[in-house]
Amino acid sequence: MPEQPYDVITMGRIGVDLYPLRTGVPLARVDTFGKFLGGSPSNVAVAAARLGRRTAVVTRTGADPFGDYLREQLREFGVDDRWVTPVAAYPTPVTFCEVFPPDDFPLYFYRQPKAPDLEIHTAELDLEAVRAARVFWMTGTGLCAEPSRTATLAALRARDRSGITVFDLDWRPVFWPPGAGGPGPSARYREALAHATVAVGNLDECEIATGEREPHAAARALIGAGVELAVVKQGPAGVLAVHRDGTVADVPPLPVDVVNGLGAGDAFGGALCHGLLSGWDIARTMRYANAAGAIVAARLACSSAMPFPYEIEAALAEGAVTAHTEGA
Repeated sequence: MPEQPYDVITMGRIGVDLYPLRTGVPLARVDTFGKFLGGSPSNVAVAAARLGRRTAVVTRTGADPFGDYLREQLREFGVDDRWVTPVAAYPTPVTFCEVFPPDDFPLYFYRQPKAPDLEIHTAELDLEAVRAARVFWMTGTGLCAEPSRTATLAALRARDRSGITVFDLDWRPVFWPPGAGGPGPSARYREALAHATVAVGNLDECEIATGEREPHAAARALIGAGVELAVVKQGPAGVLAVHRDGTVADVPPLPVDVVNGLGAGDAFGGALCHGLLSGWDIARTMRYANAAGAIVAARLACSSAMPFPYEIEAALAEGAVTAHTEGA
């Protein structure tokens, strides 16, 4: 029998997150760290797997023990690692963070001289599997350098706007060296948006992609760029979702005592995929994704903190992330 299509294939960044095990402590004074799988599209695949979806990730690691660790972690989380391949020339990236709740979480990326996940080549892609996936999820970081940029656009063209093709705007200025020549990030983003059916981003990311920062204007601009559904994340103001058919959902956040906000967007992404695949209406999908993000914001880690369905349902039933739901 032919293999069934994946529910979700994500493509892009992966690395090791080293997070302090105490909050409110500057990195210079931290003496104990936890080691976790990291990288936004990899975390989205984990989040969707936690919700029962068949997922895989297309990425690359270093040919080193940290790369071995990441592939082991993906398998343990139920994510297919068949398209996670080593690059001998570059080390697996490491990311440190500082944790100052409720809203200060500086990140320090160690991706020099080049991250292996930017060495994804078009010839290595399983375009048939990418085309068949019910959801394909790519990120703005994948557009910042070659050969990843060409490979990412090739995957988008192979999709030909079939199924659900999500562009996570994922704007990380540090990955885009100034004065590199050629089209800038805004032009690269517009090129990718023409092939996507869903765009997801916060206000900073929407501004890079469209030049618009006001949420409704940004959503309209994303739809004008080609997508069917624009999802604008507004932090404490909640999330705005606008569909090309005129449907609008403006959903407030779920109350939560934030511990570490860094993984919330990835949990939101995995839950967004789950809701879209379930055929839910936009408002229900946004409420569910908001709850998933809030649960992870109440936890220290990212990948290992991704919630299970019963945890999200409990948070929605209680109308907040409480000590009970957070520890469920």
